[in-house]
Amino acid sequence: MHSYLQDADLENWHDFEVESRKEILNLLRGIGEKNQLIRMLVRGEADVCVTSILEVDADNNAVILDCSVNPEQNARILAAPAISYETTLDKIRILFRSERAESCVYEGSPAFKIALPASLIRLQRREFYRMNTPVGNPVRVLIPFPAEFGGGANSFPLADISCGGIAILDNKLLLGEAIGREYADCRIELPEIGQITTGLQVRNCTDLTLLNNKTNRRLGCQFTDIPRSALNAVQRYITKLERERNARIAGLA
Repeated sequence: MHSYLQDADLENWHDFEVESRKEILNLLRGIGEKNQLIRMLVRGEADVCVTSILEVDADNNAVILDCSVNPEQNARILAAPAISYETTLDKIRILFRSERAESCVYEGSPAFKIALPASLIRLQRREFYRMNTPVGNPVRVLIPFPAEFGGGANSFPLADISCGGIAILDNKLLLGEAIGREYADCRIELPEIGQITTGLQVRNCTDLTLLNNKTNRRLGCQFTDIPRSALNAVQRYITKLERERNARIAGLA
């Protein structure tokens, strides 16, 4: 699947293959509903056509695409043995492939029909890729308080984690809401991976009102001075969460 990726900085991207039919249908329908443009790569970057999804036909395992205004380009697309597709949805690049496209008519106009892809790749810059952490048995971060806050250390549950940082829940409002405040030597116990130590800087703050009218504060924190070994541990933990999530989706499909 990766042979048509041209990015020199591919290690800066986080990707995983989606093989759940249900999730593929949902992603393609989302692309169609948002009228996201799709680049069709007939022979790599040498021949690119911009199209969009007109319909996702689950019953016939087909995707209907708009065709080009250029008849010669349409002929090249119909003659191509394989076509690569690239688009975006909510800052995530979506990549997939099809074998030969067929011509068809959709709502009275010419269109292309391809088979529903058996898999696709979601590709997202690592620092933006966030995984929700478990709610029932939350991952916790131990934050040492400076002397002006009374010293000691307090433990907070995580809401999500990425390679760039974490979101924590401060339901006792102990941390204040100062954007830019830094905390050193914070310890996070990653289940089945181990403990990491990193600095944290508060980057954003959101107050949430729960159903019982209690307030919970969500703080988005960026890792600072994080060792490479700790970052590798975070990536392994994200991969672990992702596998568990994909297994749940496959079980529901």
